[in-house]
Amino acid sequence: MALIMSDVDRFEAARPRLEAIAYRMLGSASEAEDAVQETYLRWQAADVGRIEVPEAWLTKVLTNWCLNMLTSARARRETYVGQWLPEPLLAGDPMLGPADTAEQRESVSYAVLVLLERLSPGERAVYVLREAFAYPHREIAEILDLTEAACQQIYHRAKKHIADGRARTEIDGAAARRIVEEFLAAATSGRTEPLIRLLTQDAVAVGDGGGKVPARAKAFEGALAVATFMRGLFKPSAAKRAHIGGVPEIFATTANGGPAIVALVDGRVAGIICLEATAEGIVAIRSQVNPDKLVRATGRWAEAGRGEVPLHTL
Repeated sequence: MALIMSDVDRFEAARPRLEAIAYRMLGSASEAEDAVQETYLRWQAADVGRIEVPEAWLTKVLTNWCLNMLTSARARRETYVGQWLPEPLLAGDPMLGPADTAEQRESVSYAVLVLLERLSPGERAVYVLREAFAYPHREIAEILDLTEAACQQIYHRAKKHIADGRARTEIDGAAARRIVEEFLAAATSGRTEPLIRLLTQDAVAVGDGGGKVPARAKAFEGALAVATFMRGLFKPSAAKRAHIGGVPEIFATTANGGPAIVALVDGRVAGIICLEATAEGIVAIRSQVNPDKLVRATGRWAEAGRGEVPLHTL
């Protein structure tokens, strides 16, 4: 059935919320876009006039499509080359969704997106809808065809898994930049001691190259190992420039609300390093260098028209 313009407008009004839900569910902007497009196709084919609550209908269709994608994604990730990490989103990306409450901001933090990978698809859906979008358990239960009591149990179990996996710390934009600047100064000093002072003793570093860019499959663990690796990573060399296709320019920014470093090569985002910081220091350094997961970031960086001077070049 062909849609009249008001039906198209109604879907487009819901698109930002649907994209934000799908991104949190899937950890991938490109897959989130695919999920929203599939939802639109089903909306287009539906008898819209008989849908009493369009927002609820769209959310149910999207969520169930994401659940299917998560199930197949788990099988694909078994053959993924190296460590799989979520696709980071730069500051201002509308797919980050609402950020009015601490819960909403935390739900899209890079650290939480990593932890969400530990949950079952159903647990992830309940957590995202409740924590990030404040859906009542009754509505979540209807979306997932559960009882309200079961929904509440799943939510509390998922929330405990997330809480057990990280120390909650909120960092504003100014603090995030200061953390990045201190980290870069230490990483480019040529010595490990300044880096060790910034890291917690149990700090970890891991990267995602997707088999397309070299990245260590196993995480570096412990302050000394991480500091040694980072010192080498930020040491300029002709070989690195040849491999990456130019001279990387290093910028401070935020990704998923947290401190991040962007490496830019001829206008292309070649890498995003997300720093997870607590009051005790930096606990995790996660590097996304898989070019497939940096396409959106490159577009967002260009759209922002940044004219700032890089903090460093390699």
